[in-house]
Amino acid sequence: MTTEPSAYHQRVAGEKRAAILAAATRLFLDSGYDGTSLAKIAEAAGVSKATLFKQFPTKAALFDAIVTASWRSGDEDEAAHPPAGDPRAGLTAIGRRYAALLTRPGMADLFRIVIAELHRFPELAQTQFNRGKMPYFASVRRYLEAEREAGTVLLDDADLAATQFLGMISNYVFWPRMLLAQWAPERSATDHVVDEAVLMMLARYAAPPAR
Repeated sequence: MTTEPSAYHQRVAGEKRAAILAAATRLFLDSGYDGTSLAKIAEAAGVSKATLFKQFPTKAALFDAIVTASWRSGDEDEAAHPPAGDPRAGLTAIGRRYAALLTRPGMADLFRIVIAELHRFPELAQTQFNRGKMPYFASVRRYLEAEREAGTVLLDDADLAATQFLGMISNYVFWPRMLLAQWAPERSATDHVVDEAVLMMLARYAAPPAR
């Protein structure tokens, strides 16, 4: 007799978890992190307090899960880790993935929560940085280092190069959204920004063709 949860129970648990994360994000944004209790989140999510406490015993654990879910963009996708050897194709795949990640529902709200609560709960910003931003940044840095090892790019500072590339994209795709609620560029405009960022990176770092 198996003790593994059935596919049905796994699906129900996943749906409840998603409802909890969505309700928590909404309440944190509306009422602030301090002004939102786990009991209020359970009520808004339509789950029992026991169900919520089983998965998230503290608000800190819940916020950690929100950050992790927000920055997860499908690591199983081959585009998430393009092979070295063709920096134009690899950077294009990474850049489009990053743009899609920054414009997914809830990402802007997550940053607004962190900014609003920074003076009272600096640990939220630390969670956002350590669990979200840095793991993603590190994956881009590793890709650039792999291209350097392959001899396709010439760079001394992979951290700087990753910062430059991601910054060119986020400065158009994401940061205006913090002040302009209706900022939503067309897909063609976003793709153009990514393509131009790739060209800038290649102009700066591409290794000259072998003679």
